[in-house]
Amino acid sequence: MSKEYNDYIKEHKQNVKKAFQWMKVNLPEIFSTDYLKSKCECLCGYDHDLSKYSDEEYDAYDKYFYSENRSHEVIDNFNLAWLHHIHNNPHHWQYWILYNDDPELGEILLDMPEEYIIEMICDWWSFSFKKGDLYEIFNWYDEHKDYMKLSERTRSVVESILHDIKRKLYEESHKEDE
Repeated sequence: MSKEYNDYIKEHKQNVKKAFQWMKVNLPEIFSTDYLKSKCECLCGYDHDLSKYSDEEYDAYDKYFYSENRSHEVIDNFNLAWLHHIHNNPHHWQYWILYNDDPELGEILLDMPEEYIIEMICDWWSFSFKKGDLYEIFNWYDEHKDYMKLSERTRSVVESILHDIKRKLYEESHKEDE
């Protein structure tokens, strides 16, 4: 166990919560029901990334990111931990890809429920909060969107929320200039 990794998890969870709080205050319309808002508050405020503390993830992440050793074993263990993470955290888009045994059916991109879309955006945006540049998420998304496998509906919701965030940030920054 390392203090650095524990501090990282704590800060990341705090930044996910900050992103959610910002949305709750500035974009209340994205929460179509009180239930959705309450569910997102729980996901982003308390439950986010709890699996990082699990036996399947903790040591592998810690060794991969906070030690000098990047041996084959460390990398393999991290890859297994990452696989565990995305399969146990539905706020990751990779969770929603169905790989069929039947080649004719192939790969199916499932729609993400809104609460996980919002948590995913808060997860992405948390790194902008860490860097102190709330606009950084938009460049990050532009650089990664073509790689991400999202259903049409999920992509539409993601891009709509990102558009609303960008619009509100722009309005806030220009309000300050007045």
